[in-house]
Amino acid sequence: MAVTMKDVANLAGVSTATVSRVINGSAHVAPEVTAKINDAIDKLGYSPNVLGRGLRRSETRIILAIIPSAEHSFYNNILSGMQDEASKRGYDLLIGCSGDNSAAERRLLSMMENKIVDAAVLLGTHMSADDLSAYNEKYNIALACERIPDAEVLTVTVDDEAAAYAAVDLIIKKGHKKIGLLTAAGTAVSALDRRQGYENALADNKITYREEYIYMGTYDFSSGEKAYRYFSQLVDPPTAIFCISDLLAAAVIKSYAAQAAKSLSGGRYFKVCGFDNIAFSGLLTPGLTTVNQPAYEIGQTVIAKLIEKKGNPSANTEHIKMPFEIIERESL
Repeated sequence: MAVTMKDVANLAGVSTATVSRVINGSAHVAPEVTAKINDAIDKLGYSPNVLGRGLRRSETRIILAIIPSAEHSFYNNILSGMQDEASKRGYDLLIGCSGDNSAAERRLLSMMENKIVDAAVLLGTHMSADDLSAYNEKYNIALACERIPDAEVLTVTVDDEAAAYAAVDLIIKKGHKKIGLLTAAGTAVSALDRRQGYENALADNKITYREEYIYMGTYDFSSGEKAYRYFSQLVDPPTAIFCISDLLAAAVIKSYAAQAAKSLSGGRYFKVCGFDNIAFSGLLTPGLTTVNQPAYEIGQTVIAKLIEKKGNPSANTEHIKMPFEIIERESL
């Protein structure tokens, strides 16, 4: 026989209504009573039918997070912040991967229409500003870590342009005037913003922009390796490289080490700055100077704001810019 909510209530010595409030994350249950109910749930192995409950109540208390790729560790801390904030508020987090494919992204978003999830957060999207704004009129959605210009949707990011400016300005203050940019082709607004920050920092410091110092690749590690070879072969190479992600910066550092190991003359050495401050950045040799995004706090903030506008999706369409900082290590 399946364990029921009534069984849990009997073991805990409370009413089924109290058990329901605990399962739904209500704050109006005494901590000691909550502990007794959770203990009873564990002992009986009770598992509530979340989907059935959601259909009955027209809500599931599940939030969908859509990531473009499962390969990039930067998303991990954002998802962790989202999970913790959702759990604190009595929600669960469901993670879907679009594979950076617009059709898959729309299929995942249809879970809102089918009432499988209550809301969705996109960590990168191919949708236009008009499409996102239209979705937000009907459904509770938000963007995290990637903005779409003119989209009337709750958005939580860092100021990518300002952060890139600060990083390149630091490189210049370290004495460099020949600065390469390792970026990614495509439509990701964060990449475009970071390139703009790079260009603005050069202009404000009266350093001539040089097209040959721009390498347009992808976000893959192999793109950083190719960029290292490209910059190394220039007649007048840069002395420092600003990379729009830590993964690309790590590839440049590792490429130099590999080249130096197999060549008596060593490889071309570049000072390097990354972006994101992901887990391994401080473990590289040399340690990577980078822009720290408060990824965990981005995740927390987007969930908190998303839940606050439940029932009125278009109530909050602000763009929240989280603080950033430059983490200086030995690579610069």
